[in-house]
Amino acid sequence: MSDFRRNCIERELLIGTFAAIPHPVAIEVIAASGVDFLCIDWEHSQISRERIEDLIRAADVHRVPAMVRVPGHAAEDIAAVLDAGAAGVLVPRISTAEQARSAVRAMRYPPLGARGVGPGRAAAYGYRIPDYLAKANAELVLAIQVETAEGLANIVDIAAVDGVDLIFIGPGDLSVSIDAMGPAGKDKLDAAIRTIVKTALSAGRAVGIFRPTPDDVGTWSAAGISFFLLASDTMYLGAGLTAGVIEAKKHKSSLGVAEK
Repeated sequence: MSDFRRNCIERELLIGTFAAIPHPVAIEVIAASGVDFLCIDWEHSQISRERIEDLIRAADVHRVPAMVRVPGHAAEDIAAVLDAGAAGVLVPRISTAEQARSAVRAMRYPPLGARGVGPGRAAAYGYRIPDYLAKANAELVLAIQVETAEGLANIVDIAAVDGVDLIFIGPGDLSVSIDAMGPAGKDKLDAAIRTIVKTALSAGRAVGIFRPTPDDVGTWSAAGISFFLLASDTMYLGAGLTAGVIEAKKHKSSLGVAEK
């Protein structure tokens, strides 16, 4: 078992971020920041399928595990990123146990699943297929994202599906789906999150969540969440630059006085 999957399953505190900038330089900057892993966001960014392999390769240079959030449930997309060398996948919008089982089938080789064998980068382009087959099922992380009212209602059955390593909570979509947006819906959303966390932990699954800032990581860690995706490279780029510009502009009035 890879250290990454072991740490996920054993609920070690893992901190990562989404990678949405489609360039290896951005991946290397993320990897050098001290994150435990990163997740290339194929679902919500303008990253092409052929670019994903380059981004995974850039993460591998720094020995930082790179997962990929695939666009949907298609087995072909899951296989493509795994063949490219991804350390795992995050499958969005899982709302039923059957959808979770389909993700397991797409993720794992027989007898655990139905993933097809191919000569991709992960198998050294065909030169090390037996070696890759021998370890893939044990090393790759399968995270499924629960982010709908239907998923919340079915969480007991979803959490019981064998082969799922981690249940990841998407608070944004979940808040929309259960009508709990904004400050007025905070208590309702928090209660839904805690229901998912408690159910997943009871079923022996690790739990992850997206947080836009690290402010409440301690709170959710105490609740049993161990896998955190903080914001994204684009969000941190924007926030960092905004903070710098605001700080610089504080000196505008004093500069004007000095020039006079």
